[in-house]
Amino acid sequence: MRILAIAPTAFYNDYGCHVRIMGQLSGLLARGHVIRLVTYPVGRDAPGVEVVRAPLPGLRHIPVGSSRRKLILDAILAPTAAAAALRFRPHIIHAYLHEGALIGWFLARTLRVPLSFDYQGSLTAEMIAHQFLRPESFWLPHLRRLEHWLDRQPQIILTSTRRAMQELSARDVLPARLHHIPDAVNPGLFHPQPADPDLARALGLDPDLPTVVYLGLLAPYQGIDLLLQAIARLPRRIQFLIMGFPHVAHYRRMAASLGVGEQVHFTGPAPYQQAPRYLALGDLAVAPKLATTEGSGKLLPYMSMALPVVATDTPAHRQYLGELGLYAAATPDDLARAIEQALERLPELRSRGGQLRARVQQGYTWRHTTVQMETIFKNVLNVL
Repeated sequence: MRILAIAPTAFYNDYGCHVRIMGQLSGLLARGHVIRLVTYPVGRDAPGVEVVRAPLPGLRHIPVGSSRRKLILDAILAPTAAAAALRFRPHIIHAYLHEGALIGWFLARTLRVPLSFDYQGSLTAEMIAHQFLRPESFWLPHLRRLEHWLDRQPQIILTSTRRAMQELSARDVLPARLHHIPDAVNPGLFHPQPADPDLARALGLDPDLPTVVYLGLLAPYQGIDLLLQAIARLPRRIQFLIMGFPHVAHYRRMAASLGVGEQVHFTGPAPYQQAPRYLALGDLAVAPKLATTEGSGKLLPYMSMALPVVATDTPAHRQYLGELGLYAAATPDDLARAIEQALERLPELRSRGGQLRARVQQGYTWRHTTVQMETIFKNVLNVL
């Protein structure tokens, strides 16, 4: 199949949404399909994926999340995608994010091909979470109506969580169009390995203290504020390695103001291929995400590394971790309690880590993902 992918984001960067895009497209390429990806002007090229970038000379940086700048970028991305589609003549259009689905809807109608939409959460909920839109905004009900209309247009909707399927069904999306495609990971890359003492020393970690690791975006909706407040309630004999971006300087200042600056080690952006070396320094992983309308793909590298996981009690976390997760309410006191109790039980929890890795190997690899996608795409094309 010729598949035109539309990703209105600064692809590629090392965080969850982009990891999912890369995993899906690389897997489809490996199965012999031809991919062309249309995306924003900035970002790193992905090995093997033919990328078409919207032209905007001089642009060097695009913030993560909702922003006014993206309205301009989407206006440029649309004709770029149209030109690419006319040259490429895809069998199917596969869109990421609602902005991509809107562009894809127009192109799919024009070319009379199916539209597939990788649904990663509510557009308006994300705008509120990123503080781009206030809950009382005049624009919110209008944007919500647009979002719900757009959710009903694709012939295929892939959701990363079962909760998202339920929410979309409640908005009158036809059940036959909904397919649960969870996030995934490469267990050959993320596997248990000895900690690198040179890396630990370079990061300033104390070899005699237990280490709790976090990998992902640094933002309030990801629970980073909550995590730092929980750390302030914990004994000083625990250290934290927080890997990710943006707002690193802001969170360093917050950690210092809470009196935990020496306990918390920020790495800044961690290259995805190097992430296993960093995660191997951890005794325990933490997933404090607050947003409930999105998936939580960061759990899968933790699970694949056989790390026990303390997570906020959300549907996405329950979906991936099941009875093997260690759950906390989204409060500083309860998150601190869960982390401290987990560290006291580490010898017992190591076997749980092995079970988490087995769970990944049984159903959360990119091969599982792309075999499902291929079958769904072919079924829709055969019907049409």
